[in-house]
Amino acid sequence: MAVKATSKKPLSGNRRSHSCRATKHSQKVNLQLVTLADGSKVRMSAREKRILNKSEK
Repeated sequence: MAVKATSKKPLSGNRRSHSCRATKHSQKVNLQLVTLADGSKVRMSAREKRILNKSEK
């Protein structure tokens, strides 16, 4: 089972229609399953995964 490695939470806000009515909506975090060098599986955001790949090179 993968461990969640990030503390990010979904963003919340309002969708606005043409008539300016507001309805709640949430934007979820882009979590990816990453296998680390030691073999453990971790769920992290896509941005953190990109930073990790950049630091390995």
